[in-house]
Amino acid sequence: MIYYFSGTGNSQYAARVIADVCGYDLCSLNDMIKHGEKLSDDSETPLIFVAPTHGWQIPPVVQNLIRNASYNGNKKAYFVMTCGSEVGNAERYLRQLCTDIGLVFMGLFEIVMPENYIAMFPVPDEDEAGQIVSAAYEKALKAASIISRGEAFPHLEVSVIDKLKSGAISNFFHKHLVRDKAFFVKDTCISCFKCAALCPLNNIKMQDGKPVWGGDCMHCMACISACPVQAIEYGKKSAGKPRYYLTEIPPKS
Repeated sequence: MIYYFSGTGNSQYAARVIADVCGYDLCSLNDMIKHGEKLSDDSETPLIFVAPTHGWQIPPVVQNLIRNASYNGNKKAYFVMTCGSEVGNAERYLRQLCTDIGLVFMGLFEIVMPENYIAMFPVPDEDEAGQIVSAAYEKALKAASIISRGEAFPHLEVSVIDKLKSGAISNFFHKHLVRDKAFFVKDTCISCFKCAALCPLNNIKMQDGKPVWGGDCMHCMACISACPVQAIEYGKKSAGKPRYYLTEIPPKS
């Protein structure tokens, strides 16, 4: 079974490629989180978790879902993380997570995808994003091939900086920077409700036809990236930046 969480489509894309090659079923963790459901797995195939990189680790809400799940089937767990540049030392924390909950850690595979963290980093234009996605497709095929053979992913080499990013910097990031106060909506909003529908934490409520953020945000960037008229901004940091939201279906392998 492949469980994926995706804010702007990157991890969903990677999960679809792997599912096509391996022949495994797909399950959206977004829907599970949004509806307050608990993960329970009894499948005979390995567990494959595909998620974006948030602060050089998997998103805390995804980690909590995995930690509190029940596993009655195959205990082998593969992790695939999409990222704008690198995953830092995330492997260490995922290995410990598996140890804590009785899963067999089969490694972490890194797939670089177009940057979507518009609140902090530059976002590629359409042409550049397309080139990155094409390269990511090949990487996802490689990950799927390793899984199909039942092998563990190769160990990722990490530096002192990587350890710092996934440690102290990640802790600071999630504690002090992951906030929704900077989000605001412009008059061009068409009241389509898409932002509220996509929010996995149900943090967006519509008041007088406009989105209002409630303070429980994970910075998945789904709302600002998927807005069809680019009516949502994140302070001044998103001004003038292209919006990246991947809806492309990967080609059949």
